[in-house]
Amino acid sequence: MSPTPISKFILEGREFLIKRDDLVDTYLAGNKFRKLYTLLDTPKHQYEKIISYGGTQSNAMLAIAAMCKQKDWEFVYYSKPISSVQKEEKIGNYFLAKSLGMQHIELEHRLYKEFIPSLQLNLDKTSFVIDQGGAINEAKAGLRVLADEIEMQQPQVKSLATPSGTGTTALFLAQNLPHYRVYTTPCVGDEEYLKSQMLSLCDALPENLVILKPKKKYHFAKLYENFYQIYKKTLDAGIEFDLLYAPSMWECLLDQTSEKVLYIHSGGVTGNISMKLRYEKQSNKSDAFF
Repeated sequence: MSPTPISKFILEGREFLIKRDDLVDTYLAGNKFRKLYTLLDTPKHQYEKIISYGGTQSNAMLAIAAMCKQKDWEFVYYSKPISSVQKEEKIGNYFLAKSLGMQHIELEHRLYKEFIPSLQLNLDKTSFVIDQGGAINEAKAGLRVLADEIEMQQPQVKSLATPSGTGTTALFLAQNLPHYRVYTTPCVGDEEYLKSQMLSLCDALPENLVILKPKKKYHFAKLYENFYQIYKKTLDAGIEFDLLYAPSMWECLLDQTSEKVLYIHSGGVTGNISMKLRYEKQSNKSDAFF
């Protein structure tokens, strides 16, 4: 595959560069494409079943479903119980993943917590478990390819940025590009949670990895007026970003940095359809929200 392009992007009078990983594929794009690179390159006959778990609006869930569809692999996904409303929706990542063949299994909260650590036990050779968010060591290869692309394209910046759930992308990018500053921010949990997730994949965090602290505590997937305003600003500037991770990263970059930055587009915009509906419903309930 050819390297994804780099675009100029003006936001609030500042020039940024955007690594357009969102253009790889509709469902299998962004950092999820990079994390799944090794599995995508794996011969079809090596596995029969892929197992994962997490939230049911997850971008990783949809990307894995798309990969399994391509490979003709069975995909089993575990989550905590979801609402009957979400089950009936005909839009969003959950609906799309199900339409691609995902088998969804709900577990009660207590059982979920006990069951997930057991997934790796007694695993047969034709099955593979992908931890929540694609946080697996196999992601290293795909992020090495991304790092090589950036080196080849010579973007003339000294700083990169990518938002973090588990921190896998930011961590492996920082390891592969030690002469770049790599900015990230925690979008799921706080800074300590993010560090713990990354330290499960390495012995020590790279010195060039800079974790920007959000200006306040945000709860993942909750609606925030400032996030929606940032989303609209970036959309008006010419590029659509996701509504879950990107707003927090852009807020931190605008408030806490001043240099030219290359932003790695994480994809995930398929989930915006259902997120925007939630924002619209909130707007109808309270005119003051927007």
